[in-house]
Amino acid sequence: MTALSSEHLSALAQQSVELPSWAFGNSGTRFRVFATPGTPRDPFEKIADAAQVHAYTRLAPVVALHIPWDRVESFDALRRHAEDLGVTLGTVNSNTFQDEDYKFGALAHHDARIRRKAIDHHLECIDIMDETGSRDLKIWLAEGSNYPGQNDMRDRQDRLQDSLQQIYARLGDEQRLVLEYKFFEPAFYHTDVPDWGTSYAQVSALGEKAMVCLDTGHHAPGTNIEFIVMQLLRLGKLGSFDFNSRFYADDDLIVGAADPFQLFRILAEVIRGGGLNNPDVAFMLDQCHNIEDKIPGQIRSVLNVQEMTARALLIDREALTAAQDANDVLAANAVIMDAFYTDVRPQLAAWREERGLAADPMAAYLASGYQQRIAEERVGGVQAGWGA
Repeated sequence: MTALSSEHLSALAQQSVELPSWAFGNSGTRFRVFATPGTPRDPFEKIADAAQVHAYTRLAPVVALHIPWDRVESFDALRRHAEDLGVTLGTVNSNTFQDEDYKFGALAHHDARIRRKAIDHHLECIDIMDETGSRDLKIWLAEGSNYPGQNDMRDRQDRLQDSLQQIYARLGDEQRLVLEYKFFEPAFYHTDVPDWGTSYAQVSALGEKAMVCLDTGHHAPGTNIEFIVMQLLRLGKLGSFDFNSRFYADDDLIVGAADPFQLFRILAEVIRGGGLNNPDVAFMLDQCHNIEDKIPGQIRSVLNVQEMTARALLIDREALTAAQDANDVLAANAVIMDAFYTDVRPQLAAWREERGLAADPMAAYLASGYQQRIAEERVGGVQAGWGA
């Protein structure tokens, strides 16, 4: 099969990728945060920039927030601002990694006062979710130790579970807690939630409203990420993705930039496991555009997800199953490779035009003059997160 069917295009029309507010602000490396002309000066301008991505792609109707980076006087006003621009507010991300008190941990810290402070921060995030109508509270923890003997790892797991239980108890009926894992950094000897198994163990002990978040850049080299996707979908615990790309560690580059075939394989398992356009599995980007312009970087990212989804939809499942049942190794692999190597870009471009969009969203955005206008109008923008 070399062409996308009407059924495939219908599935693609339903696809939604949540954008991270922090992708639109200044970011950088450990050594330098680089300024970009037109950087948003507040969360309202971040939302305005995110709305541009959706306007040109019709792929990104939701924007995730990060607290405290996106704290405003009125979240109801921010919600209405987003809706006026054609998008909605989504996942609320907590932050327990930029406060002096959290140097040695937050939710797993041995000091009850610091744990209480971290728990209360998450309760504030849930209060914000109540105002914005957000469903998911996403937690990533920069917690662990650098040296053997520095901490009791088992005690830390127990304290983490107790803290998560208190946060979980505050969730509304339609809200979820999504626990992200990360192989390492900033802790180098042990990390409290280093892998999908630890996240799964922690959220399973919480209940049905607790899920795992899979960040595609948070794995050791050589990890079969699509296997993890399969397993979490099979277990009913894959709550969300953070899509990005890595060459070495947690690079947070444009998704598909380093290994398009890996993104294809992941999306093939998403489709196989019933995760595509499943409201219980949120697609989100988690990227930092350090040297490229922010809005074009996000446009490129969502288009990469769309393209690899389209290719994954082209897998001939009937032929694949027949080859697998016959133990025909090469034939089975050929089915996968035929779909991956199919160039769907011309058909997607024509399909966009049929829907009233530009065939090339990137070119259309660059020709709009928006980038030049914000560069002239916004002076002193630092909103983004790491540089805020």
